[in-house]
Amino acid sequence: MHFLHTPPTQKQEENPVIVMLHGRGADENDLSGLSGHLDPRFDIYSLRAPYQYLWGGYTWFELFDDGTVDEKTYQHSIQEVHQFISTLSSKQIFLLGFSMGAMMSYSLALTNPTHYKGIVCMSGFAPPQLEHSYKLSELRHLNIFVSHGTEDPVIPVDLARRTKQLLDPSEAELFYKEYSMGHEITEECITDAAAWLRRLL
Repeated sequence: MHFLHTPPTQKQEENPVIVMLHGRGADENDLSGLSGHLDPRFDIYSLRAPYQYLWGGYTWFELFDDGTVDEKTYQHSIQEVHQFISTLSSKQIFLLGFSMGAMMSYSLALTNPTHYKGIVCMSGFAPPQLEHSYKLSELRHLNIFVSHGTEDPVIPVDLARRTKQLLDPSEAELFYKEYSMGHEITEECITDAAAWLRRLL
C-alpha cells in the first residue's frame, strides 16, 4: 500500500504503532499532520485507500446514500490493511480513522479485536450492515475513543450514538464525546485523543 511513515522521535525497544486511515476523497497526506500532536514514542503510518474516488482523492469502498457499503470493495480494503498490519512487528497497534477511515477502524477492530490495543474513531460509525461479523463478546481488551460533531452535516451524530449503543453492552473500554463542531477534527478533539492515547502507553 502507499503510505507516509513518521518514525518515532523517542525510540525504544518496541515502539507502539498508529495506523492512520483517511476519509473518502482524501489521501495519505490528510491525517499525517496530526502526528505532531501525538506522543513521540508512536511509530506512525498513514495509509492511502486503494480506490480512486470519482471527485478526487481515494476511497476505501463504495458507500451508498443509505449508509450501506459495497461488500466487495469493503472486503478488499479490509484485507489490504490487515496484510499491511501483519508486516508490523509491534505488539501495540492502534488505529486512527476519520470519517470513512473511522468506519474502517471500527470494522477492522470489531472483527479482529485481539489484533489491536486501541482505536480512535473520529466522525464515523460502525456500519450496521456488517454487525453480523462483529465479535462484540471479545472486546474486553479493546480501548475505543469516539469523537463526533453535533453539527456534522456529512455523517449525522445519530449514527455515532447508534454505534455507542452497540458498544455499551460490551466489555470494551469506551470513551465517547460529542463536540460542538461539524465534520472535522478540531484542536480540542485531537488534544483529547492524544491524551487518551498517551494514557494507554
